[in-house]
Amino acid sequence: MAGSSKKVVFAALAGNLLICITKFAAAAVTGSSAMFSEGIHSMVDTGNQVLLLHGMHQARKPPDDRFPFGHGKEIYFWSFAVAILVFAVGAGVSTYEGIIHTFLHPRPVERPMVNYVVLGLALILEGLSWFFALTEFTRTKGKWNYIEAVHRGKDPTIFVVLFEDSAALLGIVVAFFGVLLSHLTGIDEFDGIASIIIGLILGGTAVWLAYETKGLLIGESANEKVVNGIREIVAAAAGVDHVNEVLTMHMGPDFILVNISIDFRDDIPAGDLEVVIAKLDRQIKQSFANVKRVFVEAEARRALKP
Repeated sequence: MAGSSKKVVFAALAGNLLICITKFAAAAVTGSSAMFSEGIHSMVDTGNQVLLLHGMHQARKPPDDRFPFGHGKEIYFWSFAVAILVFAVGAGVSTYEGIIHTFLHPRPVERPMVNYVVLGLALILEGLSWFFALTEFTRTKGKWNYIEAVHRGKDPTIFVVLFEDSAALLGIVVAFFGVLLSHLTGIDEFDGIASIIIGLILGGTAVWLAYETKGLLIGESANEKVVNGIREIVAAAAGVDHVNEVLTMHMGPDFILVNISIDFRDDIPAGDLEVVIAKLDRQIKQSFANVKRVFVEAEARRALKP
């Protein structure tokens, strides 16, 4: 999973860096507001990929005294930071640029053919990056549909890149029509309106990204299949009278922390109890590779009642 995520981010980084340079060059030559907004868009996306790679690197750091469960949640923090960056810089600057060139200082787009060529090139590169991200996302989503996979997935890097690339493709289409309408009609405001629409697209993308990564950052439980599987293993163990609670939390995409409250039989000897707990720890970790730490609390069911 980590290798696939890294390939997706590197592919997006390479594509966005090249696209960013060509868009800004085209904006400087033609004076297009929509093209400038698209340059900002690609610049923000490039910075986002750098942040995601940094988060993936930090998440691999081993546990220490200060962070006994490791640094896996770093990837969640940096994914959330990406959403903030998209909103504050991408959406903010694009919308501001569009307002300036629509209502205050509209200006004609010069050499529109340059914009068409650059947008065509950007469409190809972004399309390749988007297809690669979609392919990896489809491969890892399992039996869920795409919406469920985004909502339930625990590795945000792939769907963050997929969201960004989808917004980028939509932004390219909007920029193309903004330039085209300005060129055909002579109404300069169409170019600025396209810039505003690009800003709104980025704002919507940022809000969705923030919503989807917030739960992971706070601490989401493992998927229902994992929780139910752990409960079945514990319930079938010798000496267990009742499974009170199975509490889980993702400390990273590949690190699940498990805390189980169990009502053991009253007649089980202490020595046998240690054996049962050790066996449960081993069975759970063998059944679910992402479970790294298991804690067991021996609690009578009646003790949990208020």
